[in-house]
Amino acid sequence: MAALDHLEGTLLGTALGDALGLAAEGMSSKRIARRFGRVERFHLIGRLGFVSDDTELAALVAQSLAHHPLDADRCALAFRRSLLGWCCRLPWGVGRATLRAGIRISLGRSRSGVMSAGNGAAMRAAIIGAYFHDRTEPRLRFGRALAEVTHRDPRAVEGALYVAELAAACVRGLGATTREACQEEARRVVKIDELGEAIDRAKDLAFAGADTSAAALACNTSGFVVHTLAIATFGFLRFGQDPLFALTEVISAGGDTDSIAAILGGWLGAYHGSAALPADLIGRIHDGPFGPTHLRALGHALARIQEGESAPVPHYSTSAALARNIALYPVILGHGFRRLLPF
Repeated sequence: MAALDHLEGTLLGTALGDALGLAAEGMSSKRIARRFGRVERFHLIGRLGFVSDDTELAALVAQSLAHHPLDADRCALAFRRSLLGWCCRLPWGVGRATLRAGIRISLGRSRSGVMSAGNGAAMRAAIIGAYFHDRTEPRLRFGRALAEVTHRDPRAVEGALYVAELAAACVRGLGATTREACQEEARRVVKIDELGEAIDRAKDLAFAGADTSAAALACNTSGFVVHTLAIATFGFLRFGQDPLFALTEVISAGGDTDSIAAILGGWLGAYHGSAALPADLIGRIHDGPFGPTHLRALGHALARIQEGESAPVPHYSTSAALARNIALYPVILGHGFRRLLPF
């Protein structure tokens, strides 16, 4: 199972970026620097890290893949069901499009995805590419079906396919192929001019050696998928030789920091493997539902299934997830109000 380290790395890298960027979400680069300095540790509750919807939805995608690795429609249906249950457990930080999709699922709508070009589909797509790294047609078919559960805007769907393609190229290379070659290969899936031009602009900035502040100004760092994939691409190409440094750089740019860093972290984990990620920081992520132990178990199950073996599919404790979410709401709300202060 040569790709096991990279499957685990994809999920753990997503979690690392998500947890590092969470406390800075929605803040400007200046406020992040003033309040946190360089974000090289977690800031939500002391030094303990917590993941948000970015990681949790990626884990639910991995779980659905493990249950239905041969049928994209059944996989998407399984993800729909798990998304409904997940929404009922009061997750915090969930995007409006994903929440609206959850409501549509609860009402029995056959088409749950909404017309949104947010990050929800892209932020959970890396594991699709990592799993189907050697099979193009299933990768595209599953990628589209899973994206459209929540997002039907062509930019959001194509953005998710780009995230999956880049992760797939990283796993195929197993660290021996350059990041530039991986990104160039993934770029071929992008047909929408607006998205492609933003990604190409980010690539040019990375090759020109631009600093992060200049890239953030040119690419923007909002929750719009076109902006997110541009700045994440810049971080991957410009700083991707060092996973932690790359993540702290894109977080320092501000904006939708957790989703940008989650996407970048998934790519870096797919490229370098879990062994190259900072073990001390991953060890500080809360190890409850969707924590490192759960994510490693999902990666291991996917690797075994990929090899044609049977494997039990890890699930999460629904009661523990609900209890954790309720307990953390005061902390999340406190951070939200804190962002409103001018200092």
